[in-house]
Amino acid sequence: MGPLAFTLVAFGASAGAGLLGSLLGLGGGAIIVPFLTLVLGVDIRIAIGASIIAVIATSSGAAAAYVRDGLSNIRVAMFLEVATVIGALAGAFVAGLISGRILSIIFGTVLIFSAVGMLRARQNGDDPIPPDRLSDRLELHGSFHDGSIDEIVHYRVTRAPFGFVAMCVAGSLSGLLGIGGGAFKVPAMDIGMRMPTKVSTATSNFMMGATAAASAGVYFVRGDIVPFIAAPVALGVLVGALVGARVLPRLNNTAVKALFVVALTVIGVQMIATGS
Repeated sequence: MGPLAFTLVAFGASAGAGLLGSLLGLGGGAIIVPFLTLVLGVDIRIAIGASIIAVIATSSGAAAAYVRDGLSNIRVAMFLEVATVIGALAGAFVAGLISGRILSIIFGTVLIFSAVGMLRARQNGDDPIPPDRLSDRLELHGSFHDGSIDEIVHYRVTRAPFGFVAMCVAGSLSGLLGIGGGAFKVPAMDIGMRMPTKVSTATSNFMMGATAAASAGVYFVRGDIVPFIAAPVALGVLVGALVGARVLPRLNNTAVKALFVVALTVIGVQMIATGS
């Protein structure tokens, strides 16, 4: 494949990844890394480096729209971002010590774990929210306008300490795999902290930029960021993310969750097969 064809294919695939990633809070990395490695034959370390840059672009593009629409919970994001940045730095250093095959298997396992967690999520949204003094003290609770039902939805956040620990893990996965950590952040906020799926998705998008930026420097110094690959990927993901930011408010939580589970399961199986 020639340079021009490679650039066009990478841009088109990245735009699709950015659209789906924006809708699911994944940042597109969970989709574009498998595409670059499985379809275009890019080394997984280079693919992860390109994904890190794309995640920053996604967060910059989609997050602004989600904040404008009131979907992102800024207080939750600022609280959890401290944990994700710490984890991202650790994960980026560890990535340089692990073989590509092992990275593929870890990548796929993480995605399937996240999908299973979403499938096992609470079926009854009316279940009582456990009280949490830290969430109350930090005033993490919020509300948003749900465009799918044209109503203001109020929600309470719980288990803030659990969320902080989970985001350390999510940040580590972000730095290790270049996925923005959204594959773990969204289930942690949705299941553990009992936030609505659309709010979890939007908040994850808001957080991803800082998480990815924390590890990008490590990848750059190591030479794992190739401009020829990273540029079309980042631009494509950004375009897709901007479109996704317009679509998400009109979707209901069930549709978003279903897309999340299907996408992660398919990609996870493919990545494990590649590394085996």
